[in-house]
Amino acid sequence: MLPDPLHPAVVHFPIALALLMPLLALLAAFAIQRDWLPSRGWAGIVLLQLLLVAFAVAAGNTGEDQEERVEKVVDEHYIEHHEEAAEIFIWIAALNLLPMGAGLMAGRNGAIARWASVAVALPVLALAGRVGHSGGELVYVHGAANAYVSDVPAELPAEHRDH
Repeated sequence: MLPDPLHPAVVHFPIALALLMPLLALLAAFAIQRDWLPSRGWAGIVLLQLLLVAFAVAAGNTGEDQEERVEKVVDEHYIEHHEEAAEIFIWIAALNLLPMGAGLMAGRNGAIARWASVAVALPVLALAGRVGHSGGELVYVHGAANAYVSDVPAELPAEHRDH
């Protein structure tokens, strides 16, 4: 049985992967440059980035599914801020698949692509932090979890929505 709400259960995967990717990509790029690892070893990094993007898309979809319910207890402005941050995170993480895929090439072009991927993994991490922070604020500051608590009214008065 899936948890309800599903969004909080899914969001931790892309955040954790975004946290790990800069370090893992750096280590793999360095190991390939030193010939400790063949360039095809970069495939693991590409797979992890694909998982990051897939989980981020899943998190976005589950968030959209639960948005209407949460809007009853949290001002829409805060939800939109979180949603916009998530969309930027997903797009930049997905765009990083291009240099990551090119990093599978051997030689100079592959090396350039791998190091570019490492560089782009850092802003992806920063964006994941921004999304996570705004999501945490929705729950802990603005009371988004109240949409799922049975002893709280379905809709809070407006003075309780904006903290």
